[in-house]
Amino acid sequence: MNLWARFRGGVHPDARKTTAQCATQPLPRPERVVLPLRQHIGAPCQPLVKKGDEVALGQPIGDVDAPVSAPVHASVSGKVVAVEPRLTPGGRTEQAVVIEAAPEDVPWEGLPEGLGWDLDPESLDPAFIRDRVRQAGLVGMGGAGFPAAVKLTPRPGSEPDVVILNGAECEPAITSDHRLMLEQPEQVVLGLRLFMRACGARRGVIGVEANKPDAAAKLSQLVAGDPALSVEVLPVRYPQGAEKMLVWALLRRAVPVGGIPLDVGVVVQNVATAAAAAVALAEGRPLTHRIVTVSGRVASPGNWRVPLGTSFVDLMQAAGGLTGALARVIAGGPMMGIAQPDLDVPVIKTTGSVILLGPEDLHETPAGPCIRCGRCVTACPMGLLPAQLCDAAMASDWARAERFHVRACMECGSCSYVCPARRPLVQSIRLAKSELGRRARGGRG
Repeated sequence: MNLWARFRGGVHPDARKTTAQCATQPLPRPERVVLPLRQHIGAPCQPLVKKGDEVALGQPIGDVDAPVSAPVHASVSGKVVAVEPRLTPGGRTEQAVVIEAAPEDVPWEGLPEGLGWDLDPESLDPAFIRDRVRQAGLVGMGGAGFPAAVKLTPRPGSEPDVVILNGAECEPAITSDHRLMLEQPEQVVLGLRLFMRACGARRGVIGVEANKPDAAAKLSQLVAGDPALSVEVLPVRYPQGAEKMLVWALLRRAVPVGGIPLDVGVVVQNVATAAAAAVALAEGRPLTHRIVTVSGRVASPGNWRVPLGTSFVDLMQAAGGLTGALARVIAGGPMMGIAQPDLDVPVIKTTGSVILLGPEDLHETPAGPCIRCGRCVTACPMGLLPAQLCDAAMASDWARAERFHVRACMECGSCSYVCPARRPLVQSIRLAKSELGRRARGGRG
């Protein structure tokens, strides 16, 4: 383990990786999928199909000519029964294509030809790789959803020399990336090599937290003998998987406030995104499925390979159904995940986990006054003053929030986790960022 791979602040929540030994299972094919036309950061896609159209597995159903976007593909063969606004796990309502599944999946005839699993990334043109990555609809599958092809496109003066694959999976309860690294390590490593070739980097690093020694060992075996590649085992500390923390821990390069890793010569991608890139190049298949962890108050918690657009209801049923009353549904992890109004939301490209909680899992207490203990300051990995930011937001003093660098907050939740007064620190910071963003857009919503 690289004991030097540390960063400022952070916390040690209970890992709760109870599904780490649960092998990935194929989810029973859903009868209907709902595919939002924005599952990424950037411009929403425009529908390429209409109600009544027949579609095939992997067929593009949404795209847009915008620099920051990613197309959406049919995850089942079937009939389009609606193109209408639907709620997404991120809390936004987006246009979505609703497909009623046919009895069997038939691959779309227009899929690009796969290059085979013995492909040599060094023999490929970098622009060709980036084009295939975009065609496949790849985005950051760790939760951020940034279009992968955009990250791989060098900017003049900011050519990257290192690609980091994020296999930290530091959020409690999520094990989908862990299972991917164990079950598809060859795809992860091939994806890393493709990303390096696409952006011109000469070094590749896979960062894995120390609580996944089996995954680190498998990946290490595959990169042994290649001096350009390495696997770094990181100390267990949340939020180790955040881009800026990972870049600092592994390379001691500080990403500037408001900047991105590319500003310091680094491209960071999730291990699941790398594996999907390998599939896109080797087999020609776009991103239509992903691994999702289902845990909490279900009879059989585990990991499933899920068609995108599958309802959370289908996930719950695959996990054996509820074992008691349902009090809360969280898409993502318990630290940064988003509570859902109900189970009628679809799995999207960034959904790595669904947690179902009962009343006995919630320990909610009313927020009290700040006791000036300073724990939030110690825990903040960005070196901010969360209590001051909270006070500014509650007073609607947006200028003060800006002076205290509220935009630098990455909303990891470490401050709220350690606050003995249970103040709504992250929620108030999100409010301030949202209001400042609205004002920057000229008062538009």
